[in-house]
Amino acid sequence: MAYRIHPDTAIGQVKSRVSDLERSVGFYREVVGLKVLRSANGTAELTADGVRALLLITELPDAVVPPRRSAAGLYHFAILLPDRESLGMALRNLIRGGIHIGHSDHLVSEALYITDPDNNGIEIYADRPRSRWKRDENNEYIMTLEPIDWDGLLGAGGEEPWAGLPRDTTIGHIHLHVSDLEKTRSFYNGVLGFDITAHMDDSALFFSAGGYHHHIGLNTWAGVGTPLAPPNATGLDYFTITIPDRTELETLAQRLTEAAIPIRKDGESIIVHDPSGIEIRLERKEEK
Repeated sequence: MAYRIHPDTAIGQVKSRVSDLERSVGFYREVVGLKVLRSANGTAELTADGVRALLLITELPDAVVPPRRSAAGLYHFAILLPDRESLGMALRNLIRGGIHIGHSDHLVSEALYITDPDNNGIEIYADRPRSRWKRDENNEYIMTLEPIDWDGLLGAGGEEPWAGLPRDTTIGHIHLHVSDLEKTRSFYNGVLGFDITAHMDDSALFFSAGGYHHHIGLNTWAGVGTPLAPPNATGLDYFTITIPDRTELETLAQRLTEAAIPIRKDGESIIVHDPSGIEIRLERKEEK
């Protein structure tokens, strides 16, 4: 029987590199709605609940800001809101911020798409109830790219004053540009044990744990064979996968070693790179 990662696995913290920390902090606080948990040594920790940092941003001196879809790395990280009302309120605030807002109704969710000042992609979304998610004849989730009901979503947000993102906001998933879809599929599905939940032609794949629509998306829209962005570029530094069980974490370390994939440890964390060179940190999920 094929190995499957623990069903309560999730995406944890995301760390990205920016060119101007003060500007980015202002954007994430005023436009996105996160709060500063702490800031020191060129890095700010951003939070929704005032306890857990969801996003770390680090200023990179003399940073190069690459064009979108120009390298392997971040396509977007996705901030999951607890309900449609919260998403409607977030939309109202994004409109007030005067930035470009992309949007899609994916059937399983409703999503808003923006970029930060350094072209880092961000999705802000809310899931529909799981009971409404549908699968096709291949047992993959049916997801679409239809426009959202803009007016209906704004109406759901009501007239309450904006006070930032709700406390129970999380990082719901991450979507990556990769250089080789099949090699990367083998890593996330074959070694780490995420289930394949959907695909888009031969250019994108989606994976999850525990029946979620997706925790990780992969695409080759930046080009097959595209290398990782250089170290002096803004973009993704690393993302974290949280595992709820220490034994499961040890099992993953063993599986990576048996697959001849280099790992290193930082305390209880396991640091590994996927086939495109994107850094991942496997960590034990914090107790609430």
